[in-house]
Amino acid sequence: MSANMAVLGYLIASVCFILALKGLSHPESARQGNTFGMVGMAIAIVVTVAIVAQGRLDLILLAMVIGAAIGAYAARRVEMTQMPELVAAMHSLVGLAAVLIAVAVVNNPSSFNMSNPMPMGNKLELFIGTFVGAITFSGSVIAFGKLAGLGKQFRLFSSAPVVFPGQHMVNLILAIVMLGFGGAFFLAPAQPWLPFLVMMTIAFVLGVLIIIPIGGADMPVVISMLNSYSGWAAAGIGFSLNNQLLIIAGSLVGSSGAILSYIMCKAMNRSFFSVILGGFGAAEGAASTGGEERTVRSGSADDAAFLMANAESVIIVPGYGLAVARAQHAVKELAHKLIAKGVTVRYAIHPVAGRMPGHMNVLLAEAEVPYDQVLEMDDINSDFGTTDVVLVLGANDVVNPLAHEKGSPIYGMPILDVAKSRTILVNKRSMAAGYAGLDNPLFYMDKTMMVFGDAKKVVEDIVKGLD
Repeated sequence: MSANMAVLGYLIASVCFILALKGLSHPESARQGNTFGMVGMAIAIVVTVAIVAQGRLDLILLAMVIGAAIGAYAARRVEMTQMPELVAAMHSLVGLAAVLIAVAVVNNPSSFNMSNPMPMGNKLELFIGTFVGAITFSGSVIAFGKLAGLGKQFRLFSSAPVVFPGQHMVNLILAIVMLGFGGAFFLAPAQPWLPFLVMMTIAFVLGVLIIIPIGGADMPVVISMLNSYSGWAAAGIGFSLNNQLLIIAGSLVGSSGAILSYIMCKAMNRSFFSVILGGFGAAEGAASTGGEERTVRSGSADDAAFLMANAESVIIVPGYGLAVARAQHAVKELAHKLIAKGVTVRYAIHPVAGRMPGHMNVLLAEAEVPYDQVLEMDDINSDFGTTDVVLVLGANDVVNPLAHEKGSPIYGMPILDVAKSRTILVNKRSMAAGYAGLDNPLFYMDKTMMVFGDAKKVVEDIVKGLD
């Protein structure tokens, strides 16, 4: 394939990626956006294979078949509740790919049409792409473990913040040492392996240390942040390889991930720069909640049906428990029944409900819930005080009033003001703490009624009670 044709193909693929991001900005156009993304990636793959067709095409095709088989298997087997873990795993692979490409370039620059020794500009690009990719890989592995609940097997994967005295100072010293060895690699007349490998190893360690102090309540922001890191890693390697598609696609992913992280940080009252440096979550010495015994008021699905049937307005707050039970279709049927009885029904979505950005929006879209019924936190928070009944389905941290108490690990995080409503119905399997490991005072309020059980079964029973 000629150079002009390759550039044209990559340009078309890049336009498709831009259109994909545009489509994904709204639920109604998300399917079209996904289609543009798949078409763009298909074009990129075809052009890349055509460029390297004179090499070991058999090995490339074999690797593509293996990768496609693994991807198809994962896509079919992964449950909706496991999507955050899958996203974290994909980010780790992008970071690792950037590191491996950098290693290959340092080992044999001529294979990538570079002079030997490499120009200083190329070495700078490799240095940046390598340490960002390494941090992305190891940080994503830790995020995967936290999201998958592997804390019982390995302490670093605990959903609670893992902290130690002087943690931030250790991170700062390691970052300075990493930059020092990176500078040594950059200034050396050839491609010295020792400073490169030391820099890369420290970057892998930093990725772990940056993510472990971040608690479970903040993991959706971490996913968004790592998404941005993976994009910048790809863009950095794209400059080294003079690959326009990697530069454009990586920049799109990096910038969009950074913007999303910033938006989510504002929604959670977190510092954007603290997120980038891994210095947020529970601070060292943050207060935790007590575990004293308290009583709750529990009721049945029929009780919940009676309260909602006699209400004028109902707000449904979906959480991770709804995703686990795959109850989104039952919830839509419940809303349909209530609306038929003249009840105003809306859904309240917290920006970080679930385990990744937009988790609840995707679930409700899967059940084809009308978009005009789904409202974001800022649009609906002022309405809780005049709402008759709020039904909380498996949500915990995003409705926890401890966010208003100084010393709490989630202090300052904006929450859905469920506690202001007249009657609160909470569905949970048990009184276990949420992902952040905190008890929730909302569950013990006099106006709160707990309805224990699987979310799908409980909602189906409520629907029967409305008949």
